[in-house]
Amino acid sequence: MGFLGFCIISRNFSKLVNMSKSALIILAPGAEEMEFIIAADVLRRAGIKVTVAGLNDSEPVKCSRDVLILPDTSLAKVSADKFDVVVLPGGLGGSNAMGESSAVGDLLKKQESSGGLIAAICAAPTVLAKHGIASGKSLTSYPSMKAQLVDKYSYVDDKNVVQDGNLITSRGPGTAYDFALKIAEELAGKDKVQEVAKGMLVSYN
Repeated sequence: MGFLGFCIISRNFSKLVNMSKSALIILAPGAEEMEFIIAADVLRRAGIKVTVAGLNDSEPVKCSRDVLILPDTSLAKVSADKFDVVVLPGGLGGSNAMGESSAVGDLLKKQESSGGLIAAICAAPTVLAKHGIASGKSLTSYPSMKAQLVDKYSYVDDKNVVQDGNLITSRGPGTAYDFALKIAEELAGKDKVQEVAKGMLVSYN
């Protein structure tokens, strides 16, 4: 009876731990919709608290294919908060805007120095380069972004998702599920991620 009680307590504690994990996704004008939506959706399915912060304010953001998305808040309002992962969706316009933002640079530097996860997909790894984040680490990106990254990083051409310590990067819309699931695995564990993937009919090993 005592052992059963311990199992129940442990299981509930595990759920609590997962729910206490947090993710910040920065949404900038021109962001790639699929990469944003899939990251936010998968992380929430995995029990992670996701905050979507508009780069400029909390007004609806027009993405790369003219889809309007309403952020939860603005980046300015959460920049001092602590998150387990900061996620940068791709999209050329969105990535350029984040690369030019001193607020994004300061947030990424704080995340890196604290040992938190940073995840970037498609064109967004160029944001890391512009702000001097994770220099020398292994990463990947959308193929046409390689020229902007190859001199500062150990560039990987043949993997859809690359993890080097607390940095996770990926290639584009078609790799967005693998990207999001890898982030979720780091925060919620392998078993939970496989459960989420199975529910979405997505293969994940």
